[in-house]
Amino acid sequence: MRAGWQGAAAVCLLVAAVCLAAILGLAGPASAASSGGASAPDAGHYAGDSNHLGDRWLRQGMQGHDVRVLQQYLTYAGFNTRITGTFDHATRRSVVAFESRHRMSPDGVVSSQVAQALRKAVAALNANQPTGTTRINSDGTATAPVGSPRQVVDVVTAANRIIHTSYCYAGGHGSWNSSCYDCSGAVSYALHGAGLLSQSEDSTGLESYGSSGPGRWITIYANASHTWIVVAGRAFDTADFGGPNIPGGSGPRWRSNPTGNLGDGGNYVVRHPRGL
Repeated sequence: MRAGWQGAAAVCLLVAAVCLAAILGLAGPASAASSGGASAPDAGHYAGDSNHLGDRWLRQGMQGHDVRVLQQYLTYAGFNTRITGTFDHATRRSVVAFESRHRMSPDGVVSSQVAQALRKAVAALNANQPTGTTRINSDGTATAPVGSPRQVVDVVTAANRIIHTSYCYAGGHGSWNSSCYDCSGAVSYALHGAGLLSQSEDSTGLESYGSSGPGRWITIYANASHTWIVVAGRAFDTADFGGPNIPGGSGPRWRSNPTGNLGDGGNYVVRHPRGL
């Protein structure tokens, strides 16, 4: 009995010593393999997956919806970043540029402090923009409104990929990837990029696409000879019909006037993707 009591006491003392060491920070250094060099208190910030920017720390190599939001916010704040959902080198470069401009340590890691600063920067910019309106950037690309559904962001991202192509009849129908697109080919490409269309449709086919009437986020105008798409208040069209921020040349472009073609005498059918 005495030996058993002594053994139990020794175990209790050992446990107490380990706990005390942990409290005082005397335990050995935690492994940094999973955190890329972060200290033990910081490692937890990188764990798991999250849908909300700021719930976890983000660094190069990570993936998730919050990374997509980060990339969208960076672009909106003036640091153009491709929206992929993967924290790549280009994203890190944008984070470093944002940190430097806001006098933060330029380590390329999105801590809760950096996320908060980015949210404030976007909020300040958004206060000067039409609420819920797609922003046309100086390079001709567009950025979906902050808080847009993922499919809306994906439509904008897909459309951005072909804004420097030219117009050609039937372009974009034989293959998704083309050097030129017609109106329905461009609309089909943008919808396909968000998984909203499995094969390209001509303008007549788009007259029966999705649901009737304008959508909350996405609206398609179509008749037998022309079609275009409006994403959160900005048109993506192959026809030039005036307005600011229009790059030169004809072909798929973002336009500031979402209903500019309604005055051409065409009887347009108005449709939208279901749920959007």
